Amino acid sequence: MDMIIVGITMAIVVGLYFQNNPLNHGPKFMRVRFVNWFALGMTYAFLYMARYNLSVSKNALGDLMTKQEFGKIFGVGTIVYGLSFLLTGPMVDRMGGRKGMLFAAIGSSLANIFMGAVLFYYLHGGRAINLTIAMTILYSLNMFFQSYGAVSIIKVKAYWFHVRERGLFGAIFGTLISFGVYFAFDWGQAIADAVKLNPGVELSAVQRFIRAAFAVEMGGRDAFWFIFLIPAMFLIFWALIDAWLLKDSPAHAKFDEFDPHDASSDDGEVDLAIGALLRRIFTNPILLTIACVEFTSGVLRNGIMQWYFVYAKEVPQIGAGFFLKHWGLLICMTGIVGGFTAGLLSDRVFQSRRGPPAAIMSGLMVILTLIMVFCVPDHPVVLGLCAITVILAVIGVHSIMSGTAAADFGGRKATATASGIVDGCVYLGSGLQSISLGYLTEKSWVFWPAFLVPFAALGTYFAWRIWHQLPEATKRYLRTVEKIELVEVTGPKGTVTVASKSTIVTTDEA
Repeated sequence: MDMIIVGITMAIVVGLYFQNNPLNHGPKFMRVRFVNWFALGMTYAFLYMARYNLSVSKNALGDLMTKQEFGKIFGVGTIVYGLSFLLTGPMVDRMGGRKGMLFAAIGSSLANIFMGAVLFYYLHGGRAINLTIAMTILYSLNMFFQSYGAVSIIKVKAYWFHVRERGLFGAIFGTLISFGVYFAFDWGQAIADAVKLNPGVELSAVQRFIRAAFAVEMGGRDAFWFIFLIPAMFLIFWALIDAWLLKDSPAHAKFDEFDPHDASSDDGEVDLAIGALLRRIFTNPILLTIACVEFTSGVLRNGIMQWYFVYAKEVPQIGAGFFLKHWGLLICMTGIVGGFTAGLLSDRVFQSRRGPPAAIMSGLMVILTLIMVFCVPDHPVVLGLCAITVILAVIGVHSIMSGTAAADFGGRKATATASGIVDGCVYLGSGLQSISLGYLTEKSWVFWPAFLVPFAALGTYFAWRIWHQLPEATKRYLRTVEKIELVEVTGPKGTVTVASKSTIVTTDEA
């Protein structure tokens, strides 16, 4: 049933893609761009499966991996991921998104194969190895290669989508994340159940095939290493598809290039050196503010996505077992709604400004996390509803900030560097929460939502700071092509540009 729901959802997303064509691209362009994006997007989704399978392995291993050990492994890995963008972002800007995605898929698959091998050795009596140290090193290597994928998908997007279409891309980006999390948690849990020596649940036909294909029963022990090996197989498959189908830009697919009217529209034909790329990012106050929003979203996203899964496994959820059983599917569905809500609000209501939907959704997270503080542990249904709604909001914020705003203000020539540094802040926030909550939840689960509240408030503040911001090239496009009247309003906090017919701004608000 879950697969049917996911399939219907994917069909709806594809339909929305073909219905949304504000620049009147030709049918052939739309088809080729879709094929390009399907291959790229599925690779990115399975990279997520090969990233969050660590959470599934933690629950499968039980006391063999404590919460504090899990927090350290994931925390160090995410910090490595965040810092890697200082290298991988400029590299992808120079070599292109196609090569970057191939690096990501092949590198992550190899890292997952090695993690599976270490777990195989450990579960077959090799207790001399320190599992925490070994998994921390290999998971960090996995996350280094994963960082190539995150910037590569945005790099390719910047050449194929105009600024006025990128709200939709933000929605597609959120959808890909959501599918990846579904693959990680629900497919990952199905794999974990299938490779247990005594599953304790009724297995599907696919799970029985996995048991037979990998001779689980003949091994005489739980074969949890397949939690890492099977995602690696998926990644190898999609790397081959990418090598065949993926194109960096319309020109590589034999179409004419077009100006997406982002921050690179004023750069001419000059290619930026690595030093210039980094200067562009670190001297741009708007991009730094976007990075601050994403730091807080990293705390919220993995603070809920990872830890509710652990919490609901440890603390009986009487009357709310549905959330744990279908956690991946629920994240998938609500994440897609969040991504499309943020993207459509941005393009259709706020003239492709990215700050407003991010601020609205961050404000919603403040309310939800405050409610959660009072729901642990006595109100599991309300807690589950709040947790899944936070996921809706935070994927909306992430998709419109990392997936869209960073590309707008970084420009297509600096897209990978800009989105990499912004996405790196997501995972620095994620690393902070992972290490902190790994310690705090050993004391009391009440500290879990309480830790998240101030970060939701900070995210709201930083998103509000960029409420009115647009790249200069986008402003020109809106004025000259779409004939939207823009007004410069100067106040104590500086000058902002607003669409006079759709937004009324007072001097104080400016």
